[in-house]
Parts: sequence; structure tokens; C-alpha cells
Amino acid sequence: MVVGFGLLLTLGGAPSAVAAGREAAVREAGVLKVCIWPDYYGISFRNPRNGQLTGMDITLSKAFADDLGVAVEYVDVAFPTFIDALLAGRCDVAMFGVGALPARAEKVRFSAPYLRSDLVAVTLRNHPSVKRWNDIDQPGRVVSVLKGTFMEPVMRAQLKHAELQVVAPPDTREREVRSGRADVFMSDYPYTRRVLDNEDWAELVFPDRPVFPLDYAYAVAPGDDAWLARLNRFVADIKHDGRLKAAATAARLAPIMVSD
Repeated sequence: MVVGFGLLLTLGGAPSAVAAGREAAVREAGVLKVCIWPDYYGISFRNPRNGQLTGMDITLSKAFADDLGVAVEYVDVAFPTFIDALLAGRCDVAMFGVGALPARAEKVRFSAPYLRSDLVAVTLRNHPSVKRWNDIDQPGRVVSVLKGTFMEPVMRAQLKHAELQVVAPPDTREREVRSGRADVFMSDYPYTRRVLDNEDWAELVFPDRPVFPLDYAYAVAPGDDAWLARLNRFVADIKHDGRLKAAATAARLAPIMVSD
């Protein structure tokens, strides 16, 4: 019996019948549908001037599609919505530097990690009193995070004295810091590449000890162990054959690459 994409037999909220033959369905369709967040500089970034997609996971998603012998099609999502997109079958895999948080792992399945980043704070270069990590969680400080990113729950739990500001698009964390409404915003290592490349006012503040080092991985819907195994084989292959190193180096993300 051939199970088509139109037949959804849901088990525990996941479209398991659709997922059960994911690799075969991808090969039959001739297209790998990849969820990306198109505003993730260095990872999966769509240039607003020309619409061109660049970044480490654009390179590697094309490599995965090539390994499968299919074309690649990108599906725009955001961190708050990628799980729904996977569970609904709108994409076959999420490949955009997804933090493997426990809450997310309850709903989707993660590959082996390929990047690992701790938090990084971005502040004004001339900020009068934020110079070190210990200067951040102080009374009167405002710490900005982007809604839906892993920084939101992490900083909500970590901050004891500073105020947490959660920013949703079209507002930006950069605007909040530049305007003085926030003292710092929290980012990860990949996003700081965008800040340093485009903002002359920005200064990075790194933790002096690990705060929340997080593995980044690819994600698939639950219910198809063979599809997850195929994805893990791809991750192992790119670590072994140099494709991961080449993509990370080109995106200036080699310092956070997980090669083992």
C-alpha cells in the first residue's frame, strides 16, 4: 500500500503516516523541502536587496539534497513556528541552526549537533557602565531578547535583577539598544557576525564562564526513525569529508563547529 501525502493518520499530534516514508516520498517527489528562518545571518539569510539566500545551512541543505539526488525548496518559518511546519508536513527537515532545547525535543527529533554556541551580549560601544558580563544582571538594566528564540526562556530564568524585554518583529533588538530603551540584547555567536559586519556602534560582551552552551542541530518530525538516521548519516558524512568545515569557515562560524 502506498501512503500519499494527502493521508494523515495522526498519532500523538504528529502526522506519523506521512513521516513514515519520508525519504522515499522526498525521492519520489524529487524535492527536499527545507524549513529556514531567512533572517539568520551566516546561517540562512535572504539578502533584502536581491533576494539571494546565503549562509552555512543554505550550502549544507543543498548538499543534503544533492546526496539524496533531489532538488531543494525552501519554506520560510520562524523559531516560534518551525515545529508546527514540521508536524504539518510543510517541510521535510528544518535546517537553520535550531537550538536543541529540551522543550523542542519533546515535539521534534534532533540530529547530532554540528554547532555549539553560548550566549553573547551586544551593547553600545560607548555604554557608560556595561563592560563585563557581570555588569548585565544589575538593578535598572534592561536586557532585550527576540521573541521565540532560546534566549527568551534562558534569560527569563537567569535574570535576577535586570528587566527582561521581549521584542517581536517588526521591532528589533538593535533598535532597542541604540535608542537606549535596552542596555544589551542577547544573541548567539552566529548572529554577532551580522552585528559586527553592519553596525559600527556595537560592542560584544562574552561570558567569562559558560552560561548556556547550546547544541545546534537539524530537526525532523517524529515518527520516522529511518529518516532521522539518514539525516544523522549526512551530519556524520559532512564532519568526515570536510564539507562541514568548509561551510563553517566560509560563514566565519568555524569557532563554534562541532566536529566530533
